[in-house]
Order: sequence, then structure tokens, then C-alpha cells
Amino acid sequence: MPTYRIRDAATLMGVSTDTVRRWVDAGRLTARLDDTGRRVVDGAELAAFAQELASTPGPEGSSGHSVRNRFTGLVTRVVRDTVMAQVEIQAGPFRVVSLISREAADELGLEPGVLATATAKATTVAIERPTTHDVGPGARRPSP
Repeated sequence: MPTYRIRDAATLMGVSTDTVRRWVDAGRLTARLDDTGRRVVDGAELAAFAQELASTPGPEGSSGHSVRNRFTGLVTRVVRDTVMAQVEIQAGPFRVVSLISREAADELGLEPGVLATATAKATTVAIERPTTHDVGPGARRPSP
């Protein structure tokens, strides 16, 4: 079963290491000591916890929707031309980039600092295993 050090769990969850430590201290997540004496979190438990957090209702005023892949974050950049706009959102550890009409960007009032949600719906989803450098600073491949 894969395990993740506290800092790697924090990177994956898009929160600070202090937040993960507080979750462990409060009993929301279980951590144990690995062979080196560092606290680690079970990968399956971390995944279930991430799903639990994701199922928490969103901000008031959001309507029903069929798209499950929602990334709420702050708009960090908007590049407009005469017809299209490129919008970048930082949603936790994820950078989401979308091309939408300039008219839509203007109607939504998209500017850096605005809270927005990107939704993605696709018929194909590719899956890959991360390499050592994909989890975060100083990250390692999860323990087997």
C-alpha cells in the first residue's frame, strides 16, 4: 500500500503541511511512523479523505450541474483579443487554462483575483504514474 509523507500529502491535497498535521492531530487522518521515523499517511485513506473534502457543498448560489470535474480557484491571468480570451485559474496545486469567447470573459467579469470555477467534461481521460519529481519539492515515488 503506498504511503505519503506529510509534506507530500499536503502537496497532493493543495494545502499546507501544517493543515495536514492538524488533520492528523484532530483524528481526521491517520498517520504512522515509517522506517525512518517520519509520519506517513496511507494512500488509500488520503484518497478517501480527498473525496470527502471534494463532496463538501460548494459556495452558496451554485446551481446543479452534470460536470463532475470542477476546479474552483482564483483567476490569475486573462489575455483577451478581439474574439477569444485565454483564462488561467490557480485551483489549489492545479493551473487550469481555458480558451473562451471574449464576450463570455467580459460578461463573467473575469480578471485576476476573481473567484471562478473551471469545469471539464471529456470522453477520454488519460492516466499516468508520477515520476519522482511530479509530487512536489523533494518528492519521492510513493512507497509500495
